[in-house]
Amino acid sequence: MASSSTSALAAAAQAVAKSATTAATAATAATAAFQPRQSYEVSASITRSYFLGHHHAALNRMRQTLSNVGLIIECRDFRVPLSSWNPLLERSVAASPAERARIIVYTKRDLGPPGRISNDKGSTNNRQTGPEVVQALKDFHEKHRHAKAVIFLGAGHEDANSGRHLLEAIKRVAREANSLTGMRAMVVGMPNAGKSTLLNKMRARGMGLPKAARTGAQPGVTRKMGTPVRIVKGEAAGTPDTDGMGEGVFIMDTPGVFVPYVASAEDMLKLSLVGCVKDGLISSVTVADYLLYHLNLADPTLYKEFCAVPTNDVHVFLRGVAMRTGKLRKGHEPSLEAAADWIVQEWRRGELGRFLLDEITPETLSGAVEAANSPALSLNQARKKEKVERKEKNDLKRAGVSPGQLANNAN
Repeated sequence: MASSSTSALAAAAQAVAKSATTAATAATAATAAFQPRQSYEVSASITRSYFLGHHHAALNRMRQTLSNVGLIIECRDFRVPLSSWNPLLERSVAASPAERARIIVYTKRDLGPPGRISNDKGSTNNRQTGPEVVQALKDFHEKHRHAKAVIFLGAGHEDANSGRHLLEAIKRVAREANSLTGMRAMVVGMPNAGKSTLLNKMRARGMGLPKAARTGAQPGVTRKMGTPVRIVKGEAAGTPDTDGMGEGVFIMDTPGVFVPYVASAEDMLKLSLVGCVKDGLISSVTVADYLLYHLNLADPTLYKEFCAVPTNDVHVFLRGVAMRTGKLRKGHEPSLEAAADWIVQEWRRGELGRFLLDEITPETLSGAVEAANSPALSLNQARKKEKVERKEKNDLKRAGVSPGQLANNAN
């Protein structure tokens, strides 16, 4: 009897193992055959503006303060290096007189692509590595002479070197200014681009003091211009490191300033996904769908713990997330909204792949320069322009112009 029971248990174990192997093989085959979306269809109804009243007030205050500022430090999110480039700041603040220096800082470098990107079987990933993106951006800014220095600021093991390089670049500018009263610097950028975090890091590194600016995961934590905070000691300290510093270096924190109108609806989704836009302005399910689109392009296995096989269907994806994480409504129904909020936060923390949302190519870099040099449109101006374009398009259709001819006319 014991022998029969043992044989039965062994047979059952073999059957379970065989079933698991078969399921794993099927999942692998499904992953290999999976075709991700190659483009993202963005709804025309997505809002294109997040330019709030305190953004406008802050911009005016920055302009009034510029006469006392010797250095502009512009923060951009490394995950969206082009989309977080604010032409309004470019023209109003950063594009200042020749004697006012500028340093561009790409924040959150650690949340971007690593040094080596896997191309394992089943992955559709053909994206650039982190060092490739860094070099492309450095070459781009050097070519156009955009700044005195371009720094990539991250966390962890990269933070020590990048923070030191930034502080040294600030000191170089201060020595060149050679002012008896020291130098004032202003930190600017889009909402939630890491401005306050940068100030706190520089204060800790330069002065050994605790943070002076509030930080948070959502945009809008800083709503008013901060008072100047010393980050480098003055000449009175009597050290070689402070020679030529006058009274030292002081930094002013500023509120994030959004653009009045985002021409590309997809760029608005990118900015929402990285947290430059307040959560809830765009549907969390839509933002999660855009994340799913990028996950599939990067590596569909990144979310295999939620879905056994890759999918382009955001509802399938979010149901898997909800069931796995317990994001359920009454009756054990999955809450897609709660699952969407959770999965987006996971990606923002770097727990679900680290990659760029912008593509960095000579063409996209040239397009960014062209956009920065184009006149900024307000939301009302943009709506009027779109209305005129729609009317012209409809008039051509009524005149019998084919879709192909319409496309040629648009080009």
